[in-house]
Amino acid sequence: LHFRDSKRKVDYVLAYHYRRRLAQHVPIVASPEPTRGSTSVGLVWNGSTREGRLEVVELSPLDALEEERRLQREEYERNLLEAGLEIEKDPENKSQGLSFVRIHAPWQVLSREAELLKIKMPTKKMYEITEEKGILKTINEIWCKLTEPLQPQVPQQENTKMKTLSYPFSREKMYLYNIKDKDTFFDNATRSRIVREILKRTSTKARNSMGIGTLIANNVYDAAYPLHDGEYEGQDDDMNERKLLYQEWARYGVFYKFQPIDLIRKYFGEKIGLYFAWLGLYTEFLIPSSVVGIIVFLYGCVTIESDIPSKEMCDQRNAFTMCPLCDKFCDYWNLSSACATARASHLFDNPATVFFSIFMALWATMFLEQWKRLQMRLSYFWDLTGLEEEEEHPRPEYETKLLQKKLKNKNITTENSNENEKEKLTWSDRMPGYAANFGLILFMIMLTFSAVFGVIVYRITTAAALSFSTNETTRSNVRVTVTATAVILNLVVVLILDEIYGAVAKWLTEIEIPKTEKTFEERLVLKAFLLKFVNSYASIFYVAFFKGRFVGRPGRYVYVFESYRMEECAPGGCLMELCIQLSIIMLGKQLIQNNLFEIGIPKLKKLLRKLKDERTEPKETDTNQSKDPQQWDLDYVLEPFTGLTPEYMEMIIQFGFVTLFVASFPLAPLFALLNNIIEVRLDAKKFVTELRRPDTVRAKDIGIWYNILSGIGKLSVIINAFVIAVTSDFIPRLMYQYAYSQNGTMHGFINHTLSYFNVSQLKAGTQPENSLFAQEVSFCRFKDYREPPWSPHQYEFSKQFWAVLSARLAFVILFQNLVMFLSVLVDWIIPDIPKDISEQIKKEKTLLVDFFLKEEHEKLKLIESFMARDKRKHRSGTKSKRTRAASFSQCHRSPKGSFTSFSSQHTVV
Repeated sequence: LHFRDSKRKVDYVLAYHYRRRLAQHVPIVASPEPTRGSTSVGLVWNGSTREGRLEVVELSPLDALEEERRLQREEYERNLLEAGLEIEKDPENKSQGLSFVRIHAPWQVLSREAELLKIKMPTKKMYEITEEKGILKTINEIWCKLTEPLQPQVPQQENTKMKTLSYPFSREKMYLYNIKDKDTFFDNATRSRIVREILKRTSTKARNSMGIGTLIANNVYDAAYPLHDGEYEGQDDDMNERKLLYQEWARYGVFYKFQPIDLIRKYFGEKIGLYFAWLGLYTEFLIPSSVVGIIVFLYGCVTIESDIPSKEMCDQRNAFTMCPLCDKFCDYWNLSSACATARASHLFDNPATVFFSIFMALWATMFLEQWKRLQMRLSYFWDLTGLEEEEEHPRPEYETKLLQKKLKNKNITTENSNENEKEKLTWSDRMPGYAANFGLILFMIMLTFSAVFGVIVYRITTAAALSFSTNETTRSNVRVTVTATAVILNLVVVLILDEIYGAVAKWLTEIEIPKTEKTFEERLVLKAFLLKFVNSYASIFYVAFFKGRFVGRPGRYVYVFESYRMEECAPGGCLMELCIQLSIIMLGKQLIQNNLFEIGIPKLKKLLRKLKDERTEPKETDTNQSKDPQQWDLDYVLEPFTGLTPEYMEMIIQFGFVTLFVASFPLAPLFALLNNIIEVRLDAKKFVTELRRPDTVRAKDIGIWYNILSGIGKLSVIINAFVIAVTSDFIPRLMYQYAYSQNGTMHGFINHTLSYFNVSQLKAGTQPENSLFAQEVSFCRFKDYREPPWSPHQYEFSKQFWAVLSARLAFVILFQNLVMFLSVLVDWIIPDIPKDISEQIKKEKTLLVDFFLKEEHEKLKLIESFMARDKRKHRSGTKSKRTRAASFSQCHRSPKGSFTSFSSQHTVV
């Protein structure tokens, strides 16, 4: 972790591959004309002979490129030295290989940059945090005692009731800060952040490269990263923060413990700290929703025996002869054969699901409100209050494009000397990128819909094919077989398209050429979220709101490809199928994409990079390299950190599964909770053991992700209202019980929902062939509200249909407004900033002013004491000088001179 002198810390590392020049020396007389083609020529003074002569060095294209990179590296490192940094390099002993540049920032550089970046540092002043009083204090104490075994064993502040007053670092006010040791005053994360800022803004004249980002993009350097604090495993007593994080946070064995958020923030920075704080709060909030979801599911299990519609459907004495499910090859069937589906539907389609939908809408609001409060609390304790937006450096791609534009304009208008230096990319420069974005995103969304339609066609054709089977078992299990295989096929399509959409979204954002990393990240997030949202939920939306709505009726069915009937919902409704679809896609994505991919892909990348390095580097002995690998060698092998977007994205999609269609699957929060318990430790292990140490980034919130979460929360209210009203049988049951039932019970509900059809009116060629049905069929039944064959308006929608439709729409409006009102009420009742934090922030401002005044007062008193002592010395000196020779008397005629110089000297100090 140090330079060879074992004193100076390695604050940052630059890695690059080099290769020695294998040049051919050609005498200058041998080539009177300039060499043409792909080789480069250089003149070298050869002073080794007596005469000394010029030689032409003929370079291959590869050598010329390597020479250019070497010159760029030398210039860049010179500029770093001029900026005040200290550098240590590895000797290049091999013909080609990997080399490292280690960078150390001395105190002068750290203090200068900390002042420029306005980094808040602890002062000498500490103050007491006002504690909660009364019953809240008692509850807090009980909670702390109960959760003591769950707390991670990490070093805590000696006195948690005290907080150090922080203030942006200033070299003029060094006396304010508690500087015990200049080497440890700035922690490792702050030191690396300061060095990174210098690396970003240090430029080279060659290729007009602006900072380390451009140099890495041009392959001048391979990587730039801060070092981890040592190894995370090993039996040695040397405990470091990385090892502590591994033992108390990044192992599956400590899944039951709270996260050491303050230590995570200290080691990885505020941005990553906020992500894990958000993930922790989300996981904690899933506990109550999981408990309520289990209760709702158990309620369905308990009441299944007393559910009258299920009983009626399963009662074989109710001879409901149903119309054939397909043309020609399907026979009439009894509704009692679908008994199992009806009973299973009741587990999820019962009155408790309405309550659960309202609960989950309020849960989402409560979660977002609680996050705002926790975010504010962390901002206070992490000294992020009043954090200003830092000026971001342009991305290398933006600079390259801008340079190309400048060169193009310079060639066109060479005579125009008053060209604007602050040139930037306009909308016309980005227009091709915007057009490509619009076209490709539209194409990708249409591709998703096409994939969903493909699965629908698969279901229709497979169902028809299985219906032709001579095997009785195959024919009886057509619906189960088709549903299961289609959902698995759909899951595979979703996973494949998800990976494609992630890469496409990144490419589309790159061709837009955003100026800064923040803009790039926001645009990438919006595109990736839009594509992945449509991909994940398109098939679920189809089952929830479109399946079975466009079937037609017996005698006038809707056909696909002129011969295949549109698929219908099961006799118990589409809610059961929606539940199966949602659960398999959610669990499949969590298990395969979030866990297997997340564990397997980094390991595979690490193995491939190791094999590549072993293949490219020749096996030569390096005498200068020690046997034990250094920390920079170990960290180079690790996977580079690419941002938090994938981590947030998988959790946001999961949040959608938990909230959007929760009315159809009350166990969704439970499965999300089980996944997240593993996810927290999986992400932790990845950050501690498999990734290079990320650059610390200060951030006071989670950015655009909060807006997406809020949007999903509001959308969930509308979707759940439609799921209950349209997909479930809640409204038809309610209407029957209170409007059509003779005795106010559910007896006769099944008969009420089934319409009659005269089988003699079936189209020619669609009647069942060789019907094996026990009795002669005159009328068959189908699920819909239509007029009977004996009505003057036969097969038209009945009055009950319009009454139920009106009730459905009324429920949607009532449910949406009620839940929105309750959400706004919860938002209004719970303040965004906790009262104690609000008071502490005000108190801190007052204390800071008092502390300044006190320090300035003490400083003035010290100056005055110096001045008084100076005056006394001056008077005594004047008396003694009067007895001296007259030639010295002129030196004391202006005593103010010495006083002024002395006081001004103290003012500077």
